[in-house]
Amino acid sequence: MRTSSDAIRRHRLLSTTLVVVSLQFAEPLFVFHVGVQPPISTGASNAGEIRVIPFTGGTFEGPVCHGTIADGGSDWQRIRANGTLEIVARYMLRTDDGALLEVRSEGLRSAPPEVLERLSKGEPVPVSEYYFRTFIHIRTADERYSWMNDRMFIGFGERRASEVQITVRALP
Repeated sequence: MRTSSDAIRRHRLLSTTLVVVSLQFAEPLFVFHVGVQPPISTGASNAGEIRVIPFTGGTFEGPVCHGTIADGGSDWQRIRANGTLEIVARYMLRTDDGALLEVRSEGLRSAPPEVLERLSKGEPVPVSEYYFRTFIHIRTADERYSWMNDRMFIGFGERRASEVQITVRALP
């Protein structure tokens, strides 16, 4: 006999699946190309390895706006025992029409050990071989883009040798 809590769980699973599938086919709002420096690491500890990845600028483009990624942003990471990265990033976008957009993101990158090894060496690895997702918040005082203050976005990441590419889609 099925209970109402079973029906609620099935509904939530179906709703989540539909959102994920619709995001995969939605047009990207942005594609970020973020230049990165080598990691600065605390070394391994019982809490995991903590490291920071300084950003060296970059570019972004999309149907809404395009521009540059300001120097000075960074990606803070904690490496779990299984190799999964917990990621917290903060950086600034400067649109070609002069607006400043603050980006805050939090997410995960995980893969089997052999894939993580290839990524750490800067080798090209197809995105189908690893998981790299972030939730993104964008804030701005510029009225032209203020609608972004009240939206959530998801980033689909791809790690390259000296850059990270994030394809950003709005959550429905």
